[in-house]
Amino acid sequence: MKRKAFRSALPHTLPICVGFLFLGISYGFLMRSKGFSFVYPMLMSLFIFAGSMEFVTVELLLSAFHPLHAFLLTLMVNARHLFYGISMLEKYKGVGLKKLYLIFGMCDESFTVNCTAEPPEGVDRGWFMLFVTALNQAYWVAGATLGGLAGYVIHFDTTGIEFVMTALFVVMLLNQWEDRRDHRPALIGLGASALCLALFGSGGFILPAMALILLCFTLTGREAAA
Repeated sequence: MKRKAFRSALPHTLPICVGFLFLGISYGFLMRSKGFSFVYPMLMSLFIFAGSMEFVTVELLLSAFHPLHAFLLTLMVNARHLFYGISMLEKYKGVGLKKLYLIFGMCDESFTVNCTAEPPEGVDRGWFMLFVTALNQAYWVAGATLGGLAGYVIHFDTTGIEFVMTALFVVMLLNQWEDRRDHRPALIGLGASALCLALFGSGGFILPAMALILLCFTLTGREAAA
């Protein structure tokens, strides 16, 4: 059963593998360029597993210790996961202790796959989601570790490589658009994000956009139920 779930989960994570390896390697290079051993990116990617926050943490480690500032910054950077968690409550029912790791390992990409992909018939949903999450984390840890090790002997400017993740999300959106006949969720997400971007700017639109998307989905869900 576990082997079947692993084989079903692997193809869904391969596009993510490419992006995670590129970004993880760039993160490892960045840590090494700041004087940290490869052990730092390896352990941080293993225990923090929040890519955007890990990049921010580089500067936090090099600056004065301000725990409240670090807490508030982390909350702002990863607050979108609050909305991810709410939307996954139903999906995580009945998976047992796997839920603990699924909650810890929920990143943008794992959320996207686990929220939209349906495991094949005969494949346990809990194991499918766990392997999706574990594989994605393994890609990130491997990339960060390789980057940290390569940083000892290779030196180059990695500016702009983070765009790989933006391209990855665009590909995921296009795949979901082609697979689904109902495009309202995608249009709601794009419309709400564009509106909040215009109102709040690039530095503060994420939380309002997430709240607006959640409100729209709640209202459209009630209309459908009625």
